[in-house]
Amino acid sequence: MIKDPNAKLDFGFNWRPDGKEWLEEDETITSYVITVPTGIVKESDSESDGVVTVWLSGGTVGQNYKIECEITTSKDRTDERSTWIKVVER
Repeated sequence: MIKDPNAKLDFGFNWRPDGKEWLEEDETITSYVITVPTGIVKESDSESDGVVTVWLSGGTVGQNYKIECEITTSKDRTDERSTWIKVVER
């Protein structure tokens, strides 16, 4: 994923039970942790209907940042996903 250093953008981690993702029909996310490395700013985060969204700002042009999201579910399962954000001048 790409973002400009001056942009404040949302990025989502989707676990919805739509047949392609991870949660079962009767399962919900009970907690989550977003990990963001130094150099990019986590403005806020939220979870709704199986999607964890994180709002990011800042970053240094030319740098790649690994953003991680770990969840725990109502069935006491845990999972972790990550995505890479590349900061470019746009």
